[in-house]
Amino acid sequence: MSPPADGSFWQTVRLVAWSFFGVRRRADQEQDLRRVKPQHVIVAGLVGAALFVGLLLLLVNWVVDSGAAH
Repeated sequence: MSPPADGSFWQTVRLVAWSFFGVRRRADQEQDLRRVKPQHVIVAGLVGAALFVGLLLLLVNWVVDSGAAH
């Protein structure tokens, strides 16, 4: 039986951030996944994805407005 999920939300945010980069040791990932709550992973993933898309939109707008795209 696995130990109860007692990880903090900030541990989950760190886990999700590493997942976006795709660089993580399997042992560390499995250990973190045993400690975090699934609800935290969902919320952190949605927030991370929204931030990523928002940053991409800002970058595209900046490039288009600067004239570098021509």
